[in-house]
Amino acid sequence: MMESLREAADFLRKLGEPRVAVVLGSGLGDVLPLEDERTVPFAEVPGFPAPTAPGHKGEIAVGRLGGVEVLVQRGRLHYYEGYSPEEIVFPVRAYALLGVKVIVFTNASGGIAEGLAPGDLVLIRDHINMLGFNPLRGPNLDELGPRFPDMTQAYDPELRRIAHDVARGLGIELREGVYLATMGPSYETPAEIRAFRALGADLVGMSTVPEVIAARHAGVRVLAISCVTNLAAGIARHPLSHEEVLEIGKRKAAELGRLLRALIPRLPV
Repeated sequence: MMESLREAADFLRKLGEPRVAVVLGSGLGDVLPLEDERTVPFAEVPGFPAPTAPGHKGEIAVGRLGGVEVLVQRGRLHYYEGYSPEEIVFPVRAYALLGVKVIVFTNASGGIAEGLAPGDLVLIRDHINMLGFNPLRGPNLDELGPRFPDMTQAYDPELRRIAHDVARGLGIELREGVYLATMGPSYETPAEIRAFRALGADLVGMSTVPEVIAARHAGVRVLAISCVTNLAAGIARHPLSHEEVLEIGKRKAAELGRLLRALIPRLPV
């Protein structure tokens, strides 16, 4: 595994040596163009599987943003696509070996908490893993991190404070919440959503948590921003659809892009 990760990191190093990476989720792949951008499809990076979910481009770009060299991952891998936990977190681990110090994750989510509406941007402050697996299962990769990594502050408090400061300066409302990850690809039932709310979840989705666990295991700091693209089952008054997720994502892309462009140069790397 480590040999494959080093091969991927060495390949990506030809594009640059970024210290910040951004992972763009469903319908959000075009929100962050870079200056002097160099791009490569997932399929050309050693060890990177290509995403199959609609709205996930499957492209790595490295360029500059506000004087900072940044890697942008446009699209991601999900467990429901049939990938193993190791495959899902392979890119994040490769970025850690590349020298990335901070990863900003974005995703689309269903709103569970009262008061959330489609289009809201929410900082994730904690998560609940209902995927049924942990990507660190198996022999520990000692070169990356410890056998039992702490997840008390998986979503970095300092980075969240900076994000709130930047959002206030731009006049963007940014809430905070707990994200619960399910296996998918079916949407949740109303009974499941009631159970998730009782557990303390504010948002529900099908991604991000494995990548965050792998990033923190490798000592990479994490910030995560969720775009509420629909109200969860039993709260929404109409059937859920992926088309709605992509449509709301596109609608909020400009605001999210504005936030990221102002935020990234402020990140401590």
